[in-house]
Amino acid sequence: MIVTIDGPAGSGKSSTAREVARRLGFRHLDSGAFYRALTYAALAAGIPPERWPELSAADLDAFQVHATLAERGYRLLVGDTDVSDRIRSPEVNANVSRIARIPAVRGWLLERLRDAARGTDLVADGRDLGTVVFPDADLKIFLVADPTERARRRLAEQGVTTPSAGELAAEVERLTLRDRIDSEREIAPLTKPADAVVLDTTTLDFDEQVERVVALVRARQRGARD
Repeated sequence: MIVTIDGPAGSGKSSTAREVARRLGFRHLDSGAFYRALTYAALAAGIPPERWPELSAADLDAFQVHATLAERGYRLLVGDTDVSDRIRSPEVNANVSRIARIPAVRGWLLERLRDAARGTDLVADGRDLGTVVFPDADLKIFLVADPTERARRRLAEQGVTTPSAGELAAEVERLTLRDRIDSEREIAPLTKPADAVVLDTTTLDFDEQVERVVALVRARQRGARD
């Protein structure tokens, strides 16, 4: 069974998908981590972002970005180096949208994401999983949340648990820009799948949103059996 969870930055996709997968005994696929790993690799190689649109499939192969199985998920490596804990840096955050809108990058990753899903029950999160990567997914969920709440969550991920008004406003501005870039890009834009279940998480705590998604999956499983 494949479950996709799409939505804008800070809507809780990755953390929710990870916990939903754990509770259901599924594997978790964070598609954004693959894009982040490529972003990290490009930055580490000293290639300036303005040159990224020139990258070919051969250039991407040369970065040696690949995934290995981990407990209920995947680890991202560049060569022999595990970069799973390095791809959430502010520099990667600031540039991942730039690499994600490059056609060669999306084409390069498409089959790799599909390969990772073969032969396993999967909860996958991203921005175009239900529309492009897994258009025939068994269940598609689209998470939304108020921009201010999304900004609080994103800052909390970075260790800022009590942000100032200025920090919060700046993060809202960054997320709004990210939303616009992701929604307006020509290749695989952030779009709600027509057959997705929309879940607004603004007023939900983490356990509540996880429970809502788990309930949706189990209901879909029961429907498939009946």
